[in-house]
Amino acid sequence: MKTYRFRANPNSQVSFGAVRRALPIAVALASLSIHTLSAQSTNQASVPEQIRKLTEAMARTQAQVEQSQRELNEMREQVAALQRQLAQGGTNTPASPPAQASSSVPEAAPASTGSEIEDIRERQAVHESQIATHEQTKVESESKYPVKLTGLILLNGFVNTRAVDMAATPTLALPGSGSTGAAVRQTVLGVDARGPHLFGAHSYADLRVDFDGTPQNSAVAGMPGYYNTNSNSTLLRLRTAHAVLEWPNTSAYFALDRPILSPDAPASLTAVAVPALAWSGNLWTWNPQVGVTQDIGFAGSRDLRLQAALIDVGDAPLTPATSMLTLTPATTAEQSRWPGVEARVALLGSKVESGGSHFGAGGYFSPHRISPGNNFDAWAGTLDARLALPAHLELTANSYRGLALGGLGGGAFKDFAYTYDAVTGEFYFRPLDDAGGWAELKEKASERLEFNAAFGMDDVFASELRDYAVAGNTVYQNLARNRTYTGNVIYSPSAYLLFSVEYRHLESFPVVGAQADSNIIGIAAGYKF
Repeated sequence: MKTYRFRANPNSQVSFGAVRRALPIAVALASLSIHTLSAQSTNQASVPEQIRKLTEAMARTQAQVEQSQRELNEMREQVAALQRQLAQGGTNTPASPPAQASSSVPEAAPASTGSEIEDIRERQAVHESQIATHEQTKVESESKYPVKLTGLILLNGFVNTRAVDMAATPTLALPGSGSTGAAVRQTVLGVDARGPHLFGAHSYADLRVDFDGTPQNSAVAGMPGYYNTNSNSTLLRLRTAHAVLEWPNTSAYFALDRPILSPDAPASLTAVAVPALAWSGNLWTWNPQVGVTQDIGFAGSRDLRLQAALIDVGDAPLTPATSMLTLTPATTAEQSRWPGVEARVALLGSKVESGGSHFGAGGYFSPHRISPGNNFDAWAGTLDARLALPAHLELTANSYRGLALGGLGGGAFKDFAYTYDAVTGEFYFRPLDDAGGWAELKEKASERLEFNAAFGMDDVFASELRDYAVAGNTVYQNLARNRTYTGNVIYSPSAYLLFSVEYRHLESFPVVGAQADSNIIGIAAGYKF
């Protein structure tokens, strides 16, 4: 898959001599095309028209030359920085031009340095190919701003020792026999775009889709949407989307993504369509949001990050339809006619939160309405942290306590328990208190190999659920607690290939009936582009 605008990569090396020799040739060709255009149009247009065309052609050529020079300068700076890093790491790599540095590797260099240089060579070959085809295969967006296609073609194989809710992406253990199979439905496609500067901010947007969607009328066991059996008859499903205006310390955005009070996610290649530890302590659901982020300088190199957003929370999977007047009834949050709000305050250990330690606290509030006179308010308080530990270890954790959290991915698949009185026709319900969280320990053995171990739990208060439990009812309505233990190894032999082996153990506890558990062994192979 080709990207549509070449951008320098910090880990790449390019032969500057080749680029420098190509620039005069490009200018000569452009000049030749200008003279040809002038000759052809002598008898077809007036002198002012010829001058205008020549001026436009020269401007385009000059712009291309300037752009090439800028990219050349950027790559020169990046390669120089990489050489300094290698020198500081005690390697014997000579401080020679990039073309020479990529042609040999010192025998005494550590194994990790050898793999890094091999990765650089691979990236260099890719970028040289992109440079060669840049002018011949150009696809432009409607806005004329650069657009890049990305993706992960992912094959998953699985063995479930006991029954689960979804064979390829299990989140809940059920009574019954196991299953074995494979799926490619978790393949992800993405689009990244850069936009114009506005009000002093640069703009960008991105979109991610997968193939794990299913028709709403193909529900299984009362669960709509992606809670369905594994097959290749799927729908393209929107996962996440972002549109952002970003200033040096401020950003404003609208997005479809996980809540801001749950910024981290466990690492997994076998749980992509439904993220790892979903419904076991990971508040992951993708909901529409409009928000703002402000970073304030704090002690040393640390920043204090303030975040706030309005959120349209979807219904939990086990929410009864409350209106038949439309094909797609409004959610209980939308029927309240008020948006939900969420906020988070975090202390960042570095300027880039995604790559450093942080500690944060968040809050969430959203009014809901089931029917006239039947209202309730969902709320949550959260804590999250990521800590860098010795020996290349990293600890990430998130915890929450709240009410009616099914719309965020908690609450054992539900916001409230309910029942109908067949005699009086009355509807009774109770929002459910909920507590849970997850923790993951990561060992980054090298740039290509990592080990992850995690545990997550979601726990609805059984004392509140017990009065609404019915023997023989759906497992979701009776579910009080869900736990997941998992461990995986993720190996990347190159910049574009990924392999993983993962083990998961699910434990599901209904308030009425026996506990169910299942062991899941999964393998994954992916190709990034």
